[in-house]
Amino acid sequence: MQTDAKAAAPKEQASSGISLRAFILVACVLLAILLLSGSLSYFIPQGEFLRDEGGNIIPETYQAGQIEGISFWKVLSAPARVFASEDALSIIMISVFLLVMSGVFNILEETGGTKTFVVSIMRKLRDRGGPVICVTVLLFMLFGSLFGMFEELVTLLPLIIVFMLSMKMDTMMGLGACLLAACFGFSTAITNPFSVGTAAQFAGIHASSGAWLRIVFFVIVYVVLCWFLLRYLEKIQKNPLASPTYDIDQSRRDALAESFGEISENHQKTFRVYCVFFAIQGVLLVAVACIRAISGLAIPILAASFLISGLISGWIVCGRLGRVFVSLLKGAASMLPAVIMIAMASSVKLVMVESNVLDTVMVFVLNLLEGRGKFLTILLIYFLILFLQLFIGSASAKIFLVMPIVLPITNALGISPQLVILTYCMADGFTDVILPTNPVLLIGLSMAKVSYWKWLKWTWKLQLLLFIVSVLVLFFGVLIGY
Repeated sequence: MQTDAKAAAPKEQASSGISLRAFILVACVLLAILLLSGSLSYFIPQGEFLRDEGGNIIPETYQAGQIEGISFWKVLSAPARVFASEDALSIIMISVFLLVMSGVFNILEETGGTKTFVVSIMRKLRDRGGPVICVTVLLFMLFGSLFGMFEELVTLLPLIIVFMLSMKMDTMMGLGACLLAACFGFSTAITNPFSVGTAAQFAGIHASSGAWLRIVFFVIVYVVLCWFLLRYLEKIQKNPLASPTYDIDQSRRDALAESFGEISENHQKTFRVYCVFFAIQGVLLVAVACIRAISGLAIPILAASFLISGLISGWIVCGRLGRVFVSLLKGAASMLPAVIMIAMASSVKLVMVESNVLDTVMVFVLNLLEGRGKFLTILLIYFLILFLQLFIGSASAKIFLVMPIVLPITNALGISPQLVILTYCMADGFTDVILPTNPVLLIGLSMAKVSYWKWLKWTWKLQLLLFIVSVLVLFFGVLIGY
């Protein structure tokens, strides 16, 4: 659940949440940005665009004012006051949604649901080589793309490595089929509530709007990743010594294969229960996308569905409702730092609106982009988000930070919010498995006992290829007016 999955790291046993170190780092960065946004009012003049009924700026209507600095106490109190601003309803609704999703995924994790679901499917495909890789990658990518799961899936990494080793593959294949697939699924979001859902809510559109190109991109990335892994499989089958983890795999293959057999017994009930759980969520995702009467209530409907069906599923599996509620509360509590980060990120807009300099910043950016075309504009937005990714891992925090400024500008330039959301997902996700500042990557590599430099050598060409594919898809979107 990359909300804040990405700012988070799975603990050694499965648990999701924001690590203290990651939270402090992101909070410091957001505080610096907040103070910077307040200080702008002392250096640049106030100004305002006229807006249409939809709230979009009307180009060529900007009127400049005087320089008048905002009070320091307003800047510091903005993260609290944002819950009483015009964006309060969206912030509260999304925050509650994040807490519910985190709580339910913790139930899923602590009752063995995710592990059993993955293992049960993989057991049916055991000893089938290439097809196993393709199905495993698809499964992990779909969990990330549809439900926003990332670090929950990475907790299954030791299990996936066991499975791959038992099939005479290697540790790198386990990393590719689990870590890469989970991350790439989040990055190729179709209905991911933590990126597409949050950004769409912010843009005032439905999460299913423009989904066709996101589906196309998902398929392209899926094919690329499967090609990469199958090509690697062919290489190590011809020459096992070509595996970067050959020595360590030789020493632990037998023991790990035995542990896989122990883990995967007697889970049919859990598997059936969580099959129903995910089927319900899938049906609702389709329903809110197709039925206009409920499409505007997508987030509360999905939150209620996850909460009710998650509690019932957990109760059926473990038979103790009290334990299920404890798991729910623990999961929700672990996501509270994400709510604080969202409040801090969204308060940047509040400060700039109250100091009346937001439109001045917009007109500066519009002038900077004038005559440069949509292609360059979308590329610049891509690199902006990529740059912020170095400092702010939280997907939701970056959305609340970037979208208030980017969306009005792109609307004025004739770039659709659907294309901006696609750009955001691309820039926000893929680098999670190459940036050494990402704790999920570092813990995943520690689990696998693979060095970062060995991992970088193995994946950098794939990352370069995906960067090129991403830019081409974005340019295609601009070309067809997506």
